[in-house]
Amino acid sequence: MNSTAINPFYAARVERARSPSPARPDRHVYARLPVAPRNASPVPHLTSLYHFHRAGEYGDRKWPGNCGGNLIKDLLRYFRPGLVFDPMTGSGTARDVCEELGVPCLAFDIHRGFDACDPREFPSEEGFEFIWAHPPYWRQKLYADDPRDLSRSPTLEHFLRRYGQFIRNCARSLRPRGKLAILMGDYSDREAGYVPLVYHTKRLAFEAGLVQHCTDIIRFSHGASSSRKVYRSCFIPGLHDVCTIFEKTR
Repeated sequence: MNSTAINPFYAARVERARSPSPARPDRHVYARLPVAPRNASPVPHLTSLYHFHRAGEYGDRKWPGNCGGNLIKDLLRYFRPGLVFDPMTGSGTARDVCEELGVPCLAFDIHRGFDACDPREFPSEEGFEFIWAHPPYWRQKLYADDPRDLSRSPTLEHFLRRYGQFIRNCARSLRPRGKLAILMGDYSDREAGYVPLVYHTKRLAFEAGLVQHCTDIIRFSHGASSSRKVYRSCFIPGLHDVCTIFEKTR
């Protein structure tokens, strides 16, 4: 007799064994995101999960650590600031977005000799309503040859000390109720192990007297160079970074 007809549990096991294998990891996998609640936001698609696979015509994608300008654009449309500052402008992504939106923007960079971690060089007046910052994720990707660049910090302690000074510089330059948006990601370092830079960002911002204004924005890392590599080691890949919005309350 057919054993599957006698034992239905055996038949179920056979059916599971015949089922197709999961999708290959090198193929696109689409996830259904939760439906966002309706509210009076001027940017309804701006939620805690930010998915935008097209970088947009902002900045230069070949620039080290460049991120697309769409998140910056949506944040500016949401907060509607009068004056924006980007102290680590890179190829000018935030500046390009501001120019498109007609928002005044001041942009500096280490490649032009500006050290954002030096309080003597940072604008000291409370003049900015919004500061956008995309700092190096320590030494995950080397950014500039200048030894003052954060990506050239020899140790994590040195990086965090200068990074903390940078955040204090931003806090001092914000107007009351001004916003500081920092895009940061964690990463695994060969010497220091797993480095929770998002945690350190919040810790240093709170120590600087800032408060978190809203939910974290988890930005999907479309176009990351690591997604095109093959590694021999075994690890859980990180496919996102985190944008945290801080506010100066006094």
